[in-house]
Amino acid sequence: MPDYLNRRDFVKLSSGCVAAAAVLGASPTHAARGANDTLVVALIGCGGRGMGDARQFQKLPNVEVGYVCDVDESRLALAAKNFGVPAGKAVNDLRRVLDDKSVDAVIVATPDHWHSLAAILACDAGKHVYVEKPISHNIREGRLLVEASARNKTLVQHGTQSRSTVTTIEAVKRLREGIIGDVLVAKCWNIQRRGLLPPGIDTVPPAGFDYDSWVGPATMIPYRTNRVHQRWTMWYHFGVGEAGNDGVHDIDYTRWGLGVETHPTKISANGGKFHFHDETEFPDTQQVTFEYPGDGKPGSQRLLIYEQRLWSTNYPHNTDSGAEFYGTKGQMYLSRRGKVTVLGDRNSPVPLDIELKPQDDAAHVRNFCDCIRSGAKPNADAMTGHLSTSLAHLANIATRVGRSLTFDPQKEQILGDAEANKLIRREYRNHWGTPQGA
Repeated sequence: MPDYLNRRDFVKLSSGCVAAAAVLGASPTHAARGANDTLVVALIGCGGRGMGDARQFQKLPNVEVGYVCDVDESRLALAAKNFGVPAGKAVNDLRRVLDDKSVDAVIVATPDHWHSLAAILACDAGKHVYVEKPISHNIREGRLLVEASARNKTLVQHGTQSRSTVTTIEAVKRLREGIIGDVLVAKCWNIQRRGLLPPGIDTVPPAGFDYDSWVGPATMIPYRTNRVHQRWTMWYHFGVGEAGNDGVHDIDYTRWGLGVETHPTKISANGGKFHFHDETEFPDTQQVTFEYPGDGKPGSQRLLIYEQRLWSTNYPHNTDSGAEFYGTKGQMYLSRRGKVTVLGDRNSPVPLDIELKPQDDAAHVRNFCDCIRSGAKPNADAMTGHLSTSLAHLANIATRVGRSLTFDPQKEQILGDAEANKLIRREYRNHWGTPQGA
């Protein structure tokens, strides 16, 4: 990889967002575990999504939620109570979790701007990582996590649960077998009616909430009442918009079905804030097209289209989340809501014998734990998450700058557009102090 993506460069830029020198030293890795060995898992980020993930882990045999971590005292106390975690292992500093050699894996369910960074720290501490979507706050962080997973031989599972859902797995298998011929174009949508964000005010953070650590490695901006614990996903500083929040699910299984395992080279987008007149920054309306040239010859090019409307309850096939695949011999409709239909030439119905099951969170967690025990590759590893989440980033960048982009998949750089290219990364602040060797 190019020098601009190496770990030392990341440490310099983050100016101490990494953990103590002990974590940055030797990187112990865990060998595959036996079926009867207890896996000790730590939850980092005790909001609703994190609590739901941890419950799925707790349901599995020989898996223990041994730590909980959050910078909000009330959330931390609730999580400790729900999972029976003693006071000494209910902490507000993730470095304490990573320093404990008894912890095998962590769940990263923080706000988006912490996802990759917390996961990188965990990998460097020899922990396996289940990281919620989106896998990264920006393209560069996603690449750094891919590298951290590889160099430490730690497993990463991205929270795109359709990768472990039987309906999606079988549908993609049929696409590979040619049920609709060669799949050249796929379109997915994320259509739902979001509410208007109430006005907020900049103020002092509430008691019991460590806002400095919540902001963490990001540059500091004031605490705002309508941002923390609410719609931080829709602010450039902390989130990845709705494309990264919910849309990444649809983008991921659409990319999977389309069969593309690299980045696109051309991105065109239209949209913006067409409906909501509030403080959120990301678009409520997007139409984005990604072009994959392959070798440039007919038959190898592919198009992936992403559609987003956050003010509507009217959507194709009566599903808010879905995808259509267009092949040379037919069409498939697939939704993570547990729906799939196939049409052949001239829209003739094609019978299917696929089990219909909605997005299966439990199966995704089980796959991750099974892979820790066996050493196998998880269904949604770091590279899988990086390629899909990068589409959300590129969609947002193209919409934000208002023009088409040309992307170099190898260098992971936007070409000929300095303004857009700056948005593939971010600035960091000195949060925990500069570590030794930075």
